Amino acid sequence: MPAARPCGYVRPWRMVYNCAVKLLALDTSTEFLSLALWLDGHLSTRDLRVGQKHSEQTLPLLRELLDAAGIGLADLDGIAFGNGPGSFTGLRIGCGIVQGLAFAHELPVVGVSSLLALAESDGHERVISCLDARMNQVYFAAYQRADQGWRTVVEPGLYDPDATPTLPGDGWHGTGSGFAAFPALAERYAGQMASCNAASHPEAAAIAVLGAREFEAGRGLPARDATLLYVRDKVALTVHEQPRK
Repeated sequence: MPAARPCGYVRPWRMVYNCAVKLLALDTSTEFLSLALWLDGHLSTRDLRVGQKHSEQTLPLLRELLDAAGIGLADLDGIAFGNGPGSFTGLRIGCGIVQGLAFAHELPVVGVSSLLALAESDGHERVISCLDARMNQVYFAAYQRADQGWRTVVEPGLYDPDATPTLPGDGWHGTGSGFAAFPALAERYAGQMASCNAASHPEAAAIAVLGAREFEAGRGLPARDATLLYVRDKVALTVHEQPRK
């Protein structure tokens, strides 16, 4: 299996899609805080591992990004955000910030799946997106590129690592922390998967690309309608569910 891309790899986003809108994008679904500013097809980004400090660092980093571009929130056409699945706390913080900013400046919003964002940033045609969901499970989806967008082969879902869905054909490429947390997953798809980047995380740059398409198609929503895709409905194992030590 070919080696994963180096961590410093930067996808040439402006070559992927050109859309004359101005929007902010953010993702807080993992331990990373990822921000992007899409200005008529050109991107500037900030990407930082913050652990559980999204609430402390998002607004200062956002201000830095806007100031560097010389624009304000009132100059934007909308806000795109990673709406899950991912960390419950991180998702709520991100959605709350987006709703607050959008309400204050009367901006529409669009939510983008964190798993689809992984596929967009991966750069291949057939992508298995897999995030560590904790509690010995993974968030899993599979996508195939179609024209300027994506066709969903497997809808986002929550799975035990040894019970993820079967996939048609080969030429798949894995991406996401689920492959790092459960190395056997790569072995499970060894005959179908050409490469795997287990170090990747959802990037706001990808959310900006996907969000720009949604805004151009007129699918922006009022801030009050911003929703999250949790997939899982519980956040912790009971005492009886926890593994014995």
